[in-house]
Amino acid sequence: MSGTYLGMPSFPSAAREAVRDETLRANLKHATHTIRDKRARAVTELDDWAELREAGKRIKDHTLRHLDTYLVQLEESVTAAGGTVHWAADADEANAIVTRLVQQTGESEVVKVKSMATQEIGLNEALEAAGIAAYETDLAELIVQLGDDRPSHILVPAIHRNRGEIRDIFREQMADWGRPAPDDLTDTPAELAEAARLHLREKFLRAKAGISGANFMVAETGTLVVLESEGNGRMCLTLPDTLISVVGIEKIVPTWRDLEVFLQTLPRSSTAERMNPYTTTWTGTTDGDGPQTFHLVLLDNGRTDTLADEVGRQALRCIRCSACLNVCPVYERAGGHAYGSVYPGPIGAILSPQLRGTRSEIDASLPYASSLCGACYDVCPVAIDIPEVLVHLREQVAEQGGKGHRLEKAAVKAATWALDHPGALAAGERLAAKTRKLHPKKLPGPGARQWTDSRDLPEMPAEPFRDWWKKNR
Repeated sequence: MSGTYLGMPSFPSAAREAVRDETLRANLKHATHTIRDKRARAVTELDDWAELREAGKRIKDHTLRHLDTYLVQLEESVTAAGGTVHWAADADEANAIVTRLVQQTGESEVVKVKSMATQEIGLNEALEAAGIAAYETDLAELIVQLGDDRPSHILVPAIHRNRGEIRDIFREQMADWGRPAPDDLTDTPAELAEAARLHLREKFLRAKAGISGANFMVAETGTLVVLESEGNGRMCLTLPDTLISVVGIEKIVPTWRDLEVFLQTLPRSSTAERMNPYTTTWTGTTDGDGPQTFHLVLLDNGRTDTLADEVGRQALRCIRCSACLNVCPVYERAGGHAYGSVYPGPIGAILSPQLRGTRSEIDASLPYASSLCGACYDVCPVAIDIPEVLVHLREQVAEQGGKGHRLEKAAVKAATWALDHPGALAAGERLAAKTRKLHPKKLPGPGARQWTDSRDLPEMPAEPFRDWWKKNR
């Protein structure tokens, strides 16, 4: 399976296949319910959680309103600390910059921290085309890479795999990428982790170039911050001679004081931990300590266009905690691959169509990949109103003639005519009321039939409301 999401089917088609996979559904249900329950307990420990959530929202909104100012400040701070800043308008430009920087080191392989930005732009594939091997070092990303698979979750990319499947992947594929797995490897977590640790250690020790993303960038000092749970990221960030970080321009916070808010909300929302196990920060370069060359690639790739949308821009608040995925009934049943994007689940349904546009079939379908139940908004630590953005994007898709829709347009046109002709509308209501005993229990036709297979049609009243009103009022 290719690592790219280009050419994947639209969400309805992909989800239809996914829900038939009983193993996938069992894996997802177990994992998401476990994480969501732990998160709920962790959040209730804080009496001021609502205040922290509001503070995070305000910090992000303020930063986005003044993004131009903070980007310039960040560049100045990084440069003053010994780093070099590069600006990338899109994926092609970012990939070209990173490929050139790696080639300048003379290396043919790099180690990577888990990074959604580099997945978004397809960096691994671009490096491979240039003869450079990129090794994922996050345990879940390693599983995905060895299995020639795609990530399916923001926090736990291999959430769709169970322990038995991971054992088989390690046994069959590790030898092709480096140190092989033990012949007697079982599916116990300790043995799987040890096999990954030994496999990765040789890569850490010989790597001269590392690639990362960042959870946050602090404008006032030029500091980058990565939060992770294993320590593999810290190895990538400290051992190589050259470090290249690819980060979306929206990941800025103005000050260290602002960062403090997110260091409370992100761990509890993602891994349900009170404090993140490994929080690594670095500011430029330091003689004799850590990477001696540091490059920051600031990635736009549709973010400026998203920022211009007053409703949709709130998606740029996202801190990638994945809480919305773990409570979403649609994600739980369809899985992450059905979204056709590195950003799955509710946040992916609003972020991907804005970053990529809604012209493709898959991006036009994503705003409809939701029941609009609102659970995602309730758990979001920066209060992104995902249902509001979903409806907003559905309007855009309908306006451009997407998902729809000839049938949808015809229905709207008919309703418009009926509402413009109150006499005809009243006659239709009376006719419908008188013939209500003859109405079918299910609607005919493609789409409508499936809809009413699991839903009851509303019961038609004995008389129209306007007639009842005349009699009683």
